[in-house]
Amino acid sequence: MTSARARLEQALARIADPAGEGARACLTVYADAARVAADAADERVKAGRPLGPLDGVIVSIKDLYDVAGEVTRAGSRVLADEGLVAAADAPVVKRLRSAGAVIVAKTNMSEFAFSGVGANPHFGTPGNPFDRARVPGGSTSGGAVAVADGMCDIAIGTDTGGSTRIPAALCGLVGWKPSKQRVPTEGAFPLSFTLDSIGPMARSVAECALADAVMAGEAPPALEPISLAGLRLGIWQGMPFEGIDETVVAAWSAAIGRLGRAGVRVSDEKNSLVDDMIQVNSKGGFSPAESYAIHRERLARNSAGIDPNIRARIERGATIMAADYIDMMLARQRLVQAMDARLSTLDALILPTTPIVAPLLSEIATPEDFGRKNAMLLRNAAPINFFDLCAISLPLPRQNGLASGLMVVGRSGQDRRLFNIAAAMEKTLAA
Repeated sequence: MTSARARLEQALARIADPAGEGARACLTVYADAARVAADAADERVKAGRPLGPLDGVIVSIKDLYDVAGEVTRAGSRVLADEGLVAAADAPVVKRLRSAGAVIVAKTNMSEFAFSGVGANPHFGTPGNPFDRARVPGGSTSGGAVAVADGMCDIAIGTDTGGSTRIPAALCGLVGWKPSKQRVPTEGAFPLSFTLDSIGPMARSVAECALADAVMAGEAPPALEPISLAGLRLGIWQGMPFEGIDETVVAAWSAAIGRLGRAGVRVSDEKNSLVDDMIQVNSKGGFSPAESYAIHRERLARNSAGIDPNIRARIERGATIMAADYIDMMLARQRLVQAMDARLSTLDALILPTTPIVAPLLSEIATPEDFGRKNAMLLRNAAPINFFDLCAISLPLPRQNGLASGLMVVGRSGQDRRLFNIAAAMEKTLAA
């Protein structure tokens, strides 16, 4: 097996390559500290005392995680200039270090994590690995490109409305969103207290399952892929397929064919609870309301320093009344319970992770175009957070050279089972 130090040096070389995306994907590079960590991992392996399966694995963390002694930027020049230094590592960062992970870099992101596009005007937008003229997806943009381009093995992101699953789908990776309560969000700069969750992106289901378990404080998982024959998967009808582009349709149709030949029992599932969710969100939504509460003083001081596309989304929260916010909270509680009951007869729901492929940078040049593409990229992923479910995006064989994903959705708290289902589907979908 290649040593951790050798793999780290390969990752650092890719980050430093002036012809690559390293400068845009990785905002802080921990070369010296990572070498120390990699050497320590190699010594433990030689001594027969590894800390576990994550020992020596090269990991990146999103720019919104607290690292002791550093300013937490969250992809923002404004936060960088404010200079507030983190007193301690975020809990998930501590757990990764304790498991022997070699943290190589902090990765770029949509400012304040408030976009599914992945564009960042302050630090540059890393190009999609399959077409550098296209966006990588967001908000964990740099993490996805870092994994796809070999700058790390696993990228740790956050997911408030698809921010691990969307870039994973557009960059040909596996992206995981856990049940919110399993992984602590303290020390991760918030977007929405209600919807934020923490998840990894990697090239395989097994790597995501490992990182997820470490961050959740659980024992390393032993994936047990279940038989696909007789598996009950419901295709989420209606909204997920509205406006879907031909490239995604081709990849999706091929995937459904493979699953059918493997013996999966596929059913069409209509879900009126999505209409109820839309009605609740018509009051303004949780992310605008909660992000405005977080940033309103910052907006008063320096609104011009914030990405205008992000600022416009935050400012919508100023119009949401407290009574409407409370109504949203109470209605969501009821709908979360109703969705859990709705999914009880299925092993999982499936749908395209995004209805469109990665947009060209030229297609998001105006605020109006940005808003349309952002809404489409978020549309299929965001309901998972609203309904407090767990989900994973699996990569599909590329069509016309571009990547797309198939999302598998499980009930809240059924994360282990969903990983086993995803492991069973992984090889079939890649065929």
